[in-house]
Amino acid sequence: MGLHRHRKLVAVVTVLACAGLRAAPAVADVEAIDNGTVRIGVDREKGAAITWLSWRGSPRNAVNIADPGRLIQQSYYAGKSLDRKPDGQHEAWSPWTWNPIQGGGVGSWARVTKLEKTSGRIASETVPKLWDMPNEEAAAVMRQWTSFEPGMPNVVVVRCEFESRRTENDRWGPAVPRHQELPACYFTRSFSSIKSYLGDGTWREESQPPGPPWGRADPPRKAMACFDAAGQGIAIFSPASTGPWNFGPHGQGDSPDPSAGPCVHVAPIETVALGPHAALRYRYWLVVGDANAIGRRLDVLWNRFSTERLSLKGDDAP
Repeated sequence: MGLHRHRKLVAVVTVLACAGLRAAPAVADVEAIDNGTVRIGVDREKGAAITWLSWRGSPRNAVNIADPGRLIQQSYYAGKSLDRKPDGQHEAWSPWTWNPIQGGGVGSWARVTKLEKTSGRIASETVPKLWDMPNEEAAAVMRQWTSFEPGMPNVVVVRCEFESRRTENDRWGPAVPRHQELPACYFTRSFSSIKSYLGDGTWREESQPPGPPWGRADPPRKAMACFDAAGQGIAIFSPASTGPWNFGPHGQGDSPDPSAGPCVHVAPIETVALGPHAALRYRYWLVVGDANAIGRRLDVLWNRFSTERLSLKGDDAP
């Protein structure tokens, strides 16, 4: 499956998940850290993905949690696209790549094996689910460390680690270049004004009708933000991404409901070939506030971390 076809498959996840193909509701079990400016939390019952983000200027939860494919989370693609319908693969996702998702699969939430909260930091370990299957754990582990950027009370830094534990010469085969989301972000539909950051307080409005398919943008400072009608927003800074980003709204209206089908999607993209024994690490930052406050922080982050790239080890590293 070529990269163009892969983009279409990534895009169709959201629209089909909104058509009632959801996992059974999970009782919330959120561990959160709060510095007085920002509150961010992960849910033990939802793969320890980020399920809560609020701040002083926007006290409601901004993360869409409608199904396991939403949230703010790790999601990766590897190997060949396979038709596994005889094994129970959902027909809407067939054929499909090896696609471990932190939140869970089409019919179930992922299992958390470790979750520890210390002062100002949450550390977690998750066995992800394969997206195309109702309840199949991936041969992989995802780890995540969520904390506040020192000296920046409105900035969260998230360190992600992915370890593939597939069997050599399995059905998905060797490494194939795939677009990876660094990370996949889904916000409530109320944050529908999407902009790329150009530096020095300057923004570029990005326009895209409700999708999928998603729009494609190339933010020069590796940062995009979603703003609501009151001017409050969330920016994602992902210096490890080198390709155009996916972005756009899904559904109609401006609902602030985190459990609603309509949402807003942003995903920094990097092309990476992940083989059976890949080990990948990267960091990203979430910045909240109004456009001026976000812009000031993004300028500092760019000066400090713009050269940071992902780390890839294992049988797939160049």
